[in-house]
Amino acid sequence: MQTTRKPAPECPFEKRFPSQLLRDDTFFMTLAYNQAIDAWRRGEVPVGAVIEREGEIVALAHNTVENSRDPTAHAELLAITQAARALGDWRLEGCTLYVTKEPCPMCSGAVLMSRLKRVCYAVRDPKMGCLGGASDLNAIPTINHHLEISAGEIMEEDCRVLLQTFFRLKR
Repeated sequence: MQTTRKPAPECPFEKRFPSQLLRDDTFFMTLAYNQAIDAWRRGEVPVGAVIEREGEIVALAHNTVENSRDPTAHAELLAITQAARALGDWRLEGCTLYVTKEPCPMCSGAVLMSRLKRVCYAVRDPKMGCLGGASDLNAIPTINHHLEISAGEIMEEDCRVLLQTFFRLKR
């Protein structure tokens, strides 16, 4: 049985075009933000992700859950798959994931399993986030890999406003 869903509202946000000269956290998070806008414009929850290594982009993705009808089609998982293909290895050592919202339990597990070096997320998720929000998988002492986490430090307000506006207009 297929449920009908209310269509996404028109996206009032514009993409940003950061300078290619300074490839810092803000640069990569801006690209993730742009991916979130792409998600919104396609009727998806606006979450975007970017994976970089040594200043080079190896993956760009956004949520495609609704259009693919796949509950695993989160931005983080799609980016991890792209990066593994691009690098020819499932171990994403030395890579950083930039994502507009804290990863859920599924994505947090994949982030740990893929051996990313670092995760930088903009908006904390106290209900479903699992890298410091609702829980912290990275804090389990017995896991064999630990991540560097940067939470709520880069573009937090911009990404929060994007998400809150999406849900406010959708309701």
